[in-house]
Amino acid sequence: MEYKAEYITEDIKLSSYEDKFFKSDIMFDHHMLVWFISGETKIVQADATYFFREGDIFLIPRNQLATIINYPKNGQPHKTVVMHLSVDRLKTFYANRNVVPKVSKHQKIHCFNNHPLLESCMASLIPYFGMKNLPEDIATLKITEAISILRAINQDIDNVLANFDEPGKISLIDYMEKNFMFNLPVEKFGYLTGRSLTTFKRDFKKAFNTTPQRWLTQKRLELAHYQLAEKKKKPVDVCYEVGFENLSHFSYAFKKHFGYAPTSLISG
Repeated sequence: MEYKAEYITEDIKLSSYEDKFFKSDIMFDHHMLVWFISGETKIVQADATYFFREGDIFLIPRNQLATIINYPKNGQPHKTVVMHLSVDRLKTFYANRNVVPKVSKHQKIHCFNNHPLLESCMASLIPYFGMKNLPEDIATLKITEAISILRAINQDIDNVLANFDEPGKISLIDYMEKNFMFNLPVEKFGYLTGRSLTTFKRDFKKAFNTTPQRWLTQKRLELAHYQLAEKKKKPVDVCYEVGFENLSHFSYAFKKHFGYAPTSLISG
């Protein structure tokens, strides 16, 4: 995989993937505003799947789990401009604004298509990539501009951007049953359910009577079996969507668990 990234600051980058595809399971520490230049992205969350292509603009809220698969398309690399809207920067922005956000338990990806104001803002960043010694205040101005545009075109966006709460302790069983297909370190699952690693493992053992890794593997294989047998999906697609890192590991684990290869479900 050939990956290239150019930065204006650590919060603004031009990202390019040239290979067949790139897949990752991510928990976003910052809100991410993304503008598509070329290629295609598939984002799979627990309750929704999104496809983004050339010209699309979208905002991914922080602390959200997602499987992201990036594809080149039509001979063009997967290329995006990505702007991180960090908590620290947003706290500074909202410091003198009287905003009381409504807290929602369900944060969705916000899609803006090719809105002209946002597109103009993101496109104006292109000349800055590759420049050396760019003043920090220029990047700050561009991020402030983007936040201001988001607030102008979406009256509910303050409920996302001005919410600085960290995850509180929630039902471990409900959360894991909904998000087991995301291949993240156990520490991250602990954080997102409001627990230390030690407490998470203790509560997990109490709830499921097994270790997190054994339970996660079994749940992912059961979901994969359903997707193959009932939905007639291809093993290569199922592999990444249920939380495995590569097809060979998935095929090995599947055959060890069920006694037959995943391909036998689509060839029969």
